[in-house]
Amino acid sequence: MTMMMSRKALEDYGLTNLGSINWNLDPAVLIEQALSRKEGVLASNGAFRATTGSHTGRSPKDKFIVSNEEIASKIWWGENNHPMSPETFALIRQSLSDYLQGRDVYVLDAAAGADPNYRMPIQVITELAWHNLFARQLFLRANESDQTSENPGFTILCVPHFRMNPRAHGTRSETAIIIDFEERLVLIAGTEYAGEMKKSIFTVLNFILPAQGVLPMHCSANIGEDGDVALFFGLSGTGKTSLSADPERRLIGDDEHGWGDNGVFNFEGGCYAKCINLSEKYEPQIWNAIRFGSVYENVVLDEKNRNPKYEDSSLTENTRVAYPIDFIDNVVESGMGGQPQAVIFLTADSFGVLPPISKLTTKQAMYYFLSGYTSKLAGTERGVTSPQATFSSCFGAAFLPLRPGEYANLLRERIEKHNVRCYLINTGWTGGAYGIGSRININYTRQMVKAAINGDIEQAEIMTDPIFGLQIPTTCPGVPAEVLQPRNTWIDQDGYDQQATYLAELFKKNFEQFTLVSEDIRAAGPR
Repeated sequence: MTMMMSRKALEDYGLTNLGSINWNLDPAVLIEQALSRKEGVLASNGAFRATTGSHTGRSPKDKFIVSNEEIASKIWWGENNHPMSPETFALIRQSLSDYLQGRDVYVLDAAAGADPNYRMPIQVITELAWHNLFARQLFLRANESDQTSENPGFTILCVPHFRMNPRAHGTRSETAIIIDFEERLVLIAGTEYAGEMKKSIFTVLNFILPAQGVLPMHCSANIGEDGDVALFFGLSGTGKTSLSADPERRLIGDDEHGWGDNGVFNFEGGCYAKCINLSEKYEPQIWNAIRFGSVYENVVLDEKNRNPKYEDSSLTENTRVAYPIDFIDNVVESGMGGQPQAVIFLTADSFGVLPPISKLTTKQAMYYFLSGYTSKLAGTERGVTSPQATFSSCFGAAFLPLRPGEYANLLRERIEKHNVRCYLINTGWTGGAYGIGSRININYTRQMVKAAINGDIEQAEIMTDPIFGLQIPTTCPGVPAEVLQPRNTWIDQDGYDQQATYLAELFKKNFEQFTLVSEDIRAAGPR
């Protein structure tokens, strides 16, 4: 791998008087360096474990996009995208350049997008060795064609110990994630959470690819022996990674994909799985992928033997592991699949009222895609809990630089063009809301996913839900019939009706933000 590309780029970004510059180091060397610099420790299974201090998740309120006249009109400004002037960003870059004088950096040449037609070279410059290891395992490995590619690249500059000065730099806090589309630069400062690097590039692709006719998607994807591709959309905690890691199907990718004229392709070269309560029995593929070269984030280790304590959430519920996709046995090495046959929207409904599986019309698919519903559990440590509805457009509002309707229109085009079947699967509660009912058995969910993908659900008799208008199958192979009708699993059926009506109102209230949506899509929501 040549160094010219990186050397020129470092000077382009004003980084001229650095300490040692470590180029494209192999995982073993990066781990050795990270250990010698006391950036983390080795777990008993060989994985490198780092902790990220006060930032154990993304900082969406600290995300900025450098705005000029051309960019400003395209961006979906609001709680996820905040404008920053080019002058302010120039000031920050000068401060950063001063900070990095004489400091060592790690440089990685990588790429995003498995389809060669849309593949984007990425350069990752990090202050910490373990961050470079994370990027090496999560992004695609670069090759010679990336360096001669006509697709212009993007650079990530990840400098967690450089702190913003809110007064001078116009930021909200000492943390900032800044994307400059004109300079093709991402700056991450004031946070050690490595997921910011991954999601910044996802945001970049969400901006660039729609103009090329590609739908970027926050989803996992897998493929069967007959070449049948399935997509799994869902927010964190809904089972996107677990359900797509199926021993009977090959994994294309677990989190970020594009859907273009040639079909579906993975953006990444690795997986970033949640570890909280990870189980060898229920998630064997993820369990077996954790070894030397994998990177744990905020996973608690036993002090004596360094065994991971997956049940321990004392640092955060958002414990993670990153590993290259080929650490899983049955993967699609090319990262590419054909046109999908089935699209599955996952939701973890803690109100316990959505059906475990339902068929969606194209209009309903648009409604639930724009809604992006799941629920979070509030205040579990106090015992008394009330579920909180969470709506995140396109199942990934935090990563959308454009307005949600642009992605929804692309999805609708593809569903109609390729005659794709759509389903809503609830991986949340049954028999009552959180605290009364129980989580739907994951083995039942797997059977429902299987029936959706292979078309068995299409043969079942259908009942229409009176409140949500969803088409609920009355039978599914391997699943007790009473589980399929959520109202029948509640002892207090009046309580079910109240909760369902309440959730339906939340859906309607959230959907009021979409002022340009056609009436037929609006009418496809709860009644």
